[in-house]
Amino acid sequence: MAGELKGRVALVTGGASGLGRATCVSLAEAGAHVVVADIDADGSARTRDLVTDSGGSADVVALDVTDDASRRAVVAQLFERHGDAFDVLVNVAGIDRPGYVTDIALDDYRRVMAVNCEGPVFLTSEFVKRVQHLPGGRTADVVHVVSLSAITSGSGAIAYNGSKAGFLNATRCIQRELREKAVRLEDGSERPFPCRVQSVIPAAMDTPMMEQWGIPSHLMMPPSAVADTVRTLLLLHPAAFVPEMQIVPRLEPNFPR
Repeated sequence: MAGELKGRVALVTGGASGLGRATCVSLAEAGAHVVVADIDADGSARTRDLVTDSGGSADVVALDVTDDASRRAVVAQLFERHGDAFDVLVNVAGIDRPGYVTDIALDDYRRVMAVNCEGPVFLTSEFVKRVQHLPGGRTADVVHVVSLSAITSGSGAIAYNGSKAGFLNATRCIQRELREKAVRLEDGSERPFPCRVQSVIPAAMDTPMMEQWGIPSHLMMPPSAVADTVRTLLLLHPAAFVPEMQIVPRLEPNFPR
């Protein structure tokens, strides 16, 4: 696995902690230069140091996924700096604000939707606009980290479950659109759009975001398990893609749901 992503530059959102940090470490171990993106500057710096102290390559960029100007500026900056080597985007950033329909605050609901759905969709849009001009034989990659909450429902989770369900369906729409953008060649064959979008649908992971729910750690996955799954998708043969991959702890209490 080591070195198989060498020469590729990967932007990882939510890289300051949890799954984002684990993903940065995993991709760097495989040889990628990782760009740690977050609004948490201190956490991002710690992730970068964790990568570089282990012999990997990383730098940090400030990114607010809810801010359109920030999304556009970061994508433009990375293409200016790295050119076509910047060909990986992993949308990890996510937040949760619990609340029931009788008491959830509108601001909390909107914030969760902005971070978990609108932000990654429009960051993907900016990225895909750039990589659509990659030369033949090149394949850029986007991986969306969704959540098992996208296909389940839970009390007090209206914002999170709703945002993840929206993100999953948006991902399916993007995948269909990119399939339709294949180029038909003179011999009747087709050349795929030069970017694929894959999604991982994980259940509970032992990350800071989950602390509020009080789930015993033995019932959750370590974030590295999901991070390594993201890496596996990036290394998949370019002729194939995984529309959706569910990954759950072996002791997940409510699976299959």
